[in-house]
Order: sequence, then structure tokens, then C-alpha cells
Amino acid sequence: MAAPIKNTNRLSLAMERTGQWVFSQEIPTDVVVEVGEENFNLHKFMLVAKSNYIRKLILETKETDLTRINLSNIPGGSEIFEKAAKFCYGVNFEITVHNVAALRCGAEYLQMTDKYCDNNLASRTEDFLAQVALTSLSGALVVLKSCENLLPLAQDLKIVQKCVEIASAKACVEANFPSRSPPNWWTEELTILDVAFFERIMVAMKGRGAKALTIASAIITYTERSLRDLVRDHSGNGTRLVEPEDSDIGMHQRELLESIVNLLPAEKVAFPINFLCCLLRTAIFLRAANSCKNELEKRISAILEHVTVDDLLVLSFTYDGERLFDLESVRRIISGFIEKEKSVAVFNGGDFGEVCSTAMQRVAKTVDAYLGEIATFGDLSISKFNGIAILVPKGARKADDDLYRAVDIYLKVHPHLDEIEREKVCSVMDPLKLSYEARVHASQNKRLPVQIVLHALYFDQLKLRSGTDDTNNLPEAMATRNQLQADVLLVKENEALRTELLKMKMYISDIQKTTSAPSSTSANKGSLKKTTFFSSMSKTLGKLNPFKHGSKDTSNIDDGAVDITKPRRRRFSIS
Repeated sequence: MAAPIKNTNRLSLAMERTGQWVFSQEIPTDVVVEVGEENFNLHKFMLVAKSNYIRKLILETKETDLTRINLSNIPGGSEIFEKAAKFCYGVNFEITVHNVAALRCGAEYLQMTDKYCDNNLASRTEDFLAQVALTSLSGALVVLKSCENLLPLAQDLKIVQKCVEIASAKACVEANFPSRSPPNWWTEELTILDVAFFERIMVAMKGRGAKALTIASAIITYTERSLRDLVRDHSGNGTRLVEPEDSDIGMHQRELLESIVNLLPAEKVAFPINFLCCLLRTAIFLRAANSCKNELEKRISAILEHVTVDDLLVLSFTYDGERLFDLESVRRIISGFIEKEKSVAVFNGGDFGEVCSTAMQRVAKTVDAYLGEIATFGDLSISKFNGIAILVPKGARKADDDLYRAVDIYLKVHPHLDEIEREKVCSVMDPLKLSYEARVHASQNKRLPVQIVLHALYFDQLKLRSGTDDTNNLPEAMATRNQLQADVLLVKENEALRTELLKMKMYISDIQKTTSAPSSTSANKGSLKKTTFFSSMSKTLGKLNPFKHGSKDTSNIDDGAVDITKPRRRRFSIS
């Protein structure tokens, strides 16, 4: 056994001397190897001793003297071929975790295996992988990262599989028994990977029994690192971003986001809701696939009771904080939560309309506060405002004070709404469910339509008569709602009558001024005729007055000579 070792040592020394001779250009070269734009002047006999691929090229060529060889397809390019050539010449070079995978693939491409030469480059790189590179999590991840540009050869040589197995095993150990601080340091290490390799690590960890929270922690860190500018800004007031739909960066980010969403574990409570809201805001901004957005909306709906106003605002505003997104995502999220609560109530044998869960009440309060925030934007339409407000069941609100505040803000920001539009905005709230302070404010609020003001005043009068306070239920107050609506109609009809009467008086006054006759006889006749016409009109309008008997103030109406001994009951309207 001593002789072979001695011969091997002599060969190594000879190879080193040969390498020194070659690179000092003391021996003329006989072949040029082209790798991309690089040219290497080398010797055939040195290359064929280790590379079976080059040996076959030289032997199988039809040229009498092959002087140029093209190896541009070698994995790793000119850098890896240079190291392989140095290995053939016995020149020392460093094998590291960064180049070992490329060297192994290059050795396979050049057929530098032990089949053609003992202790060849392939076996040397295999030993380094097993004894150095794959003994730590960081080393395995660096090698796996270097394999991204070596596919599919790195996959065929099982380098990727070995890295994934070792990295997932060590990550699971670190998750359960951290070896250094901070405990989640290993999640930062995973962020160097491409999303495809990251997905393989996550799948392998799930197969090893990793908990959902462990997987979620790795996904959150990876997402915040790979989509830093889009996900990490939770305020909604980030820097201005160019619309990304047509850019290569935008397309890459969209594909990355969709891949991350597909990785989310089935357990919906594994992720904090603010992270899910940031993901959905990013999906809306990047115009991701509907399946991606729907998955995020379902996950947020499942844990909506933990949502805050800031979380919903993240979903609503563009990154510059100046414009509203389409609020359909918010509406679908709230609708999904309501449907879930209804299903639970029906399953438990209860009535959802009468009793709402604590979670539903919490969501209702958050939604009302959210409406108050988005109401400050002038481009918010009434339909979108009402569309979100009416999603919450009326029984979920103990009081409508927060909703009244949102309505008041909306009316203040939109001062040019007509009476019908203001009534439409106010239709989402119930004036009978306002607190005393809110009713006092509403009764003096000039922005509210008269119907809402009358509701507030009528309710206070009813409370004074009944001697009850705000803490008691008032079924009789709810029963008089129809009567209150009728009173509102009477007020409007009375105003219409006053207007018509004033117009008629002005018309008659104009006739009197323009038709004065020269003779006293004709003047008397005209006067008698005008008086008769006015009396007739006053008598007719007096009969139509619904407030003649004291139900309303009619001090400005001239009833004329109307017989009041036999009042008639009429329907208070004019056809």
C-alpha cells in the first residue's frame, strides 16, 4: 500500500510543477478552449487525463489536428471551467459553499469522475458537500441558492434534494430549540432563496410535523423581505409608487405574491390580521389573480372580529394615501363574516335578527368607526357608503351614535346634496337608537333632513310622557314609528300648501295692479269681480287646509268664509 501512495504523491507534485509551467507559458499550448467570451490556451494531454468529455471530443473529431474546443454550455461558465482546468493541472484553488454546487455540475458535464481518474473533481466536491457545506443550516441554504442557475443538472445530481432535506430538518430543530438569539434567526436565513426553493423547504417542514405557527413565521419574514416596499408599510401612507401592471418588476412581484398566498397553511388563525390585510392591499395594487384575492378575503373574514380600523384603512387606500381603492373587497369581507355568524346562529337554534354575538357587536363598532374615516373623502359615493353601512345587522348595534357620527361627517364633506340624497344617506341609521346627547345634537343639526330631526324630537317627547330613561326598552316608541312617518308627511304637505297659497296671492296681486279701469263703475265692477274670485279661491284652499283645527300652526293661512260648524275628516294630501 505504500507504493501507490508514494506514486500518488509524486504525481501530485508533477501536476503542480506542470501547472506552474503552463501558466508561466514556458511550454507552448496546443488547444484553445472557448467558454463564452473567454479563451483558455491549454494542453490537450493535461485535459484528457481528467476529462473524458474532452478526450472524446479530441478522439471523435474528423479534423487532423483539433485546435479549438467550445465549452460555452458548461454549468457555471468560464469561472467554473477555469477552476476545472486548474484541477487538471494540479493548481490549488478554493472550494467554498458558494461554488461547490457549480463545480459538481461542471465536473459532471466534463465527465471528471472517478470512473476515468481516481480522486477526480466530482468526488472531491462530493466530499466537500458531505463534510463541510451541508453540516449547517446556513451552508445548506447557500448551496441551495447557488443551484438556482444550475437546473436541471443540480436536480438530477440530487444536490437540491440533499440541501432541502438538511435545511428543513435543521430549521425544525431551530424552531423548537433555538441555538442563538433572536429565536427566529433561521427565518431570516431562508429569505435568500427563490420562492420555488422556499416552497420546497416549507413543504418539507410540514412533512416533518412543523406547527402552523412555525410555518407562518417563516412565510411572514420571507414576504416582508421579498416584498419589502409593498408589505412592510402598514400605515397606508407610503411613498408614491408607479403603476406596476406593465413593468417586469410588477409582473415578478405579482407572481411572487401569488406563490406566497398558495403557501399559506390551512389554519386561518396562524397569521395576524394586519399581515393579511397588507397582503390583500398588495394583491389589489398589483392586480393579482381573483383566486389570490378571494383566498385572502376569506382568511380575513374568518377572523374579522380581531380587525381594527387601521387594518380596514390599509385595505382601502392607495400607497400614497390620497385615493380610495375599490371598496368591493371590504364589502365582501364583511359580508363573509355576517354569513358565517348567521350560519352559526342557525346551527345553534337561535335567531340572528334578535341576538348577535359579541364578535358581531365588536365588528359593528369597528365598521361604524371605519365609515367615519372614509366619509371624509369627497369621491366616496352614497351607494358605496350605504352599501357598507347596511351590511351590519341592526341588532348588532346597541346604539347608532357612531353611525350617526359617520353620517354627519359625510353630510359635512358633501354639502351640495339635495334633500332626497341627504335622506338616503341618513336612511342607514335609526334615530330612535341614538343616545340623549346624540339626539340633542341631531335636533340642532342643520345638515340633517327634517325627517330625522322630527324623529329625534318626537322620541324625546315620548320619553318625557312615559317617564322612562335611555336604559329601558320602549316598545311603544317603536310602535309609533308609522305615526311618526305620517306626521312627517303632514309637515311636507303643509309646506306645499303654504307655497301654493303664496303663489296664488302673488298672482292675484299682480292682476289687481295691472287691470285698474279709468271709470269708477268699471273699477267697482272689476273690484267686485276680483273680490269674488279671491273669496272663491280662499274658500277652496281653506277646505284643503289639514291643520285648520289646531293640529299645526296655520296663522299665515287665510281661511276666508269657511263654515266650521261641521268639520269634515279628510285624507291629508292633494292629488
